[in-house]
Amino acid sequence: MDCSLLTESDSKPEYAALPGQGLTKEEAFRRVLEGHWRYLDNNRLNRVVTSDDRQRHVEGQYPFASILGCADSRVSPEVIFDQGQGDLFVVRVAGQVVGEFEIASLEYSVEHLGVSLIIVMGHENCGAVKAAIEAGEVDGAIGSLIKEIKPAVELAESMEGDLLPNAVRSQVVLAVDNLVDRSPLLQEAVDAGRLRIIGLIYGLSDGDLDIRKTIG
Repeated sequence: MDCSLLTESDSKPEYAALPGQGLTKEEAFRRVLEGHWRYLDNNRLNRVVTSDDRQRHVEGQYPFASILGCADSRVSPEVIFDQGQGDLFVVRVAGQVVGEFEIASLEYSVEHLGVSLIIVMGHENCGAVKAAIEAGEVDGAIGSLIKEIKPAVELAESMEGDLLPNAVRSQVVLAVDNLVDRSPLLQEAVDAGRLRIIGLIYGLSDGDLDIRKTIG
């Protein structure tokens, strides 16, 4: 994967009860990647949650990154990025669609928890995107969800190559764009240099991360 967003001076600070754990957007991304590399190497940290840890969680939460991810059971961010309880502020919904509740949750993580990194994570062979490709008119809540994904399908239909992978990639890119287009708060944080939003695809078959768009 492309690691050009990192710098040689990036480090992995110890956990701190500070907004965003006191990490810059570059340091937060470094920590996410280091956890992912451990996951790929089958070398995940052996975490033990003690009574002191539970008491710390009662006193407040200090996540260092937010994840907008698909609800698919195979793509748990805490597993894929090898992070512990309280490290990630996770919002999950099928197809990682961007609605008012998702935006509000991510705004909260940036404004009140000091998060400086949002990752929008789609994944290979997404069932929600596949449903948006194959389904016609669908009633009810599922129909509303499919409607939110249809613009990515329409965009992918104009591309060369296989429709499903192109639609998955388009859905991630559009989700990143929607976050800043529909949230003045997130746009302001990006413009001020306090926030970075990264859209990527997780490969179910190889576990790799494919970065598709970065803002900030």
